[in-house]
Amino acid sequence: MDCCICEFVLALAALALVSLLLLSVIAHVTATSMPNLHRHEEEKFFLNETGKKELFPSVHDPPSKELSVVVPSYNEESRLPVMMDEALEYLEKRQKQHNSFTYEVIVVDDGSTDQTTKVAQKYSKQFGSDKVRVLTLVKNRGKGGAIRMGVLSSTGKNILMADADGATKFADLEKLEAGLKDLQKPWPDNMAISCGSRAHLEKESVAQRSYVRSFLMYGFHFLVWFLCVRGIRDTQCGFKLFTREAALRLFTLLHIDRWAFDVELLHIAQHFSIPVAEIAVNWTEIDGSKLVPFWSWLQMGRDLLFIRLRYLTGAWKYESHQKEN
Repeated sequence: MDCCICEFVLALAALALVSLLLLSVIAHVTATSMPNLHRHEEEKFFLNETGKKELFPSVHDPPSKELSVVVPSYNEESRLPVMMDEALEYLEKRQKQHNSFTYEVIVVDDGSTDQTTKVAQKYSKQFGSDKVRVLTLVKNRGKGGAIRMGVLSSTGKNILMADADGATKFADLEKLEAGLKDLQKPWPDNMAISCGSRAHLEKESVAQRSYVRSFLMYGFHFLVWFLCVRGIRDTQCGFKLFTREAALRLFTLLHIDRWAFDVELLHIAQHFSIPVAEIAVNWTEIDGSKLVPFWSWLQMGRDLLFIRLRYLTGAWKYESHQKEN
């Protein structure tokens, strides 16, 4: 009997090893070796407040503003105004209080089929294209891809990514800035990240979720910890602040364009020992999420495994000399 059990365990172990090797081969063979930094000709320009085309700046250039805010937006014509009103009210008030504070908001329309670009363009006309620019992507890239394009077009010393749904109070930017300052210096090549976190709300959110969604959430957290990122409880909050140097390094190496892109960003950051602060922020669940619970979690689980395997097998590199084109 004991012999049969041992044989069964060995068979399972062998099957698991063969499956892992097969997955490693699949992950390696199907990987696109370089991040997608390609920009269509139309995506190189924005419309200023008079309707004239101007060339977007580049993150490779020296910074000219204190803060860039990148807002990925896919079919957000109804939710975007609430977020923009709150953000611009805060930013304008801060600029009046501190003349040295300068900012820009880059709304990235990720191939929307609604009036997202038109809605965002109204703010550009109202505040001027020096403060609000709209980058309309030719086709949908995914949230990670949209943020990458916005980051590559930004001029700020610090770069904030903020969701279009306005789930996080924009004034919590000050918490993220304080988190950056509290990180022990010297930072490697002036690279540092401050991540908004909803981990402190987890007990409350679990109580409101179904057992299935709670199971999927805990399973995702375990896979993130086991495969990619240690020491950060909430990798997925869409409110993150990067120094310009960190954003340039990370987003030019980013391969994942969809939901699991945050995990790859933080995985790369930990590889380079970039300091990361995790800061509790106010957060409210807003109706209209684009995330479909089961299928999105399944896609993210696959992406997490492939992130690990592709870096382990060398299909993806931690260094790249590629520039956007």
